[in-house]
Amino acid sequence: MALADPSVRLYMPSWASSTGLRRCGFAGSYEFTLVLSTLGKSATLQQTRSSLGLHPSAPIHPDHDVENYQNLWWPKTKIVLREPLAEFWGTFILVMFGDGSVAQVLLSTGQTTAPGGNGFGAYQSISWGWGIGLMMGIYVAGDSGAYLNPAVTFTNCLFRKLPWRRFPAYFMAQLLGGFVGSGVVYANYISAIDWYEGGHGIRTVPPAPRATAGIFCTYPQPFVTKASQFFSEFIASSLLMFMIFALKDPSNNGVGKSDKWFPLALFFLVFGIGACFGWETGYAINLVRDFGPRLMSYAVGYPHEVWSAGGYYFWIPMVAPFCGCVFGGFLYDLFIYTGDSPVNSPWFGFKRVAHPQRWTREHVQREKDAGLV
Repeated sequence: MALADPSVRLYMPSWASSTGLRRCGFAGSYEFTLVLSTLGKSATLQQTRSSLGLHPSAPIHPDHDVENYQNLWWPKTKIVLREPLAEFWGTFILVMFGDGSVAQVLLSTGQTTAPGGNGFGAYQSISWGWGIGLMMGIYVAGDSGAYLNPAVTFTNCLFRKLPWRRFPAYFMAQLLGGFVGSGVVYANYISAIDWYEGGHGIRTVPPAPRATAGIFCTYPQPFVTKASQFFSEFIASSLLMFMIFALKDPSNNGVGKSDKWFPLALFFLVFGIGACFGWETGYAINLVRDFGPRLMSYAVGYPHEVWSAGGYYFWIPMVAPFCGCVFGGFLYDLFIYTGDSPVNSPWFGFKRVAHPQRWTREHVQREKDAGLV
């Protein structure tokens, strides 16, 4: 089972060129600083968005801003939380497709009515499901940057100047998206789960022979050591982030310059990671894709083994993706990237560790200059 996600904004709509376009710090993305005729005058709206680390002006189409309904409570709230809501629904779509593909393949095992007489799908069907889910999630969450993965968001904060204050709002939105998306998959397949497990309310966790908990989160193969579990997730996450930075590098002549190709490239990237590195641990490579559904499965009645299985494996998909993504991003910037990055500063950015107060002041000043505070 797979997931991970894009690192930056996916497209620049045709109307953006006339609305006040600002180049962001992270590679290949844009942030729209629209001059809002109605909502842009609201100091409360701007302060609320700024407190979340978002740009004071929401990225909405200028034609929509002048509509009367934008003065209603929910439309205004929706604009304040536009980017976190996009991250929620993008992650929701990602998990819906991904967990849904696992559910169909597992629960239909041995079904003779299927074409071929042995179930509706195979392992590669799962890779297809996660890849398609990621691609569709990117399209949904374009206005937020479509990160859909806290480790990817964190790495962009670290290397591409995404505001750190934006991380908590994105993280909570992504986590809720994974939790709710997996809950919808569970509700859809609850009768099939009862049938497959052998009775109403029976819920088991791998390595039980009829376990269905693996529909929602990852569980390692029983022979994989703790070190190998971590390394499997670490290397897959490193590869993910390295390739995301490569795909979004505007100076890289090996990739298409149009962001329209980015979602398709991410589809093949996640499909490839699943096909090459998915067997040992299930290639979670994303905290919210694993922890959110794991928490959901525990809440609906799966036993405490969802936490203890695999020698308390659950923490590895929470930690390894952060370590792997930071390492992958560091490698790309160290050897290939020529733009603004901590790695391309004196002492590879470690000088900032020696003078944290100075770096903090410079960071806050940059955010003020960008209108974020």
